[in-house]
Amino acid sequence: QVQLVESGGGLVQAGGSLRLTCAASGGTLSDIAMAWFRQAPGKEREFVAAFRWSASNTYYVESVKGRFTISRDFAKNTVYLQMNNLKPEDTAVYYCNADRDRERMDWGQGTQVTVSS
Repeated sequence: QVQLVESGGGLVQAGGSLRLTCAASGGTLSDIAMAWFRQAPGKEREFVAAFRWSASNTYYVESVKGRFTISRDFAKNTVYLQMNNLKPEDTAVYYCNADRDRERMDWGQGTQVTVSS
């Protein structure tokens, strides 16, 4: 059973940057199209970014395009989310998981990102 552990969140001012890390244990992520999701207080979890169709093909929700970058290190079994020019509306708990429903794993605890204005 693959376990996902997210880290790298924190409190930053608007315009700042953070790099989130998703580390997997108990299995490999190499054959899985991974994604990042987030859940803001009082809202449902939403898609943020993903690898789709190939490791070099990425997809982003419109609100983060040009600011966030998803990447992965196959050797380290890790996925990253570089977040630049953060905005208060990016405040949420961020999670990683498989992009496709049928490959979805147990959710990790997530990592809190708080952006102050």
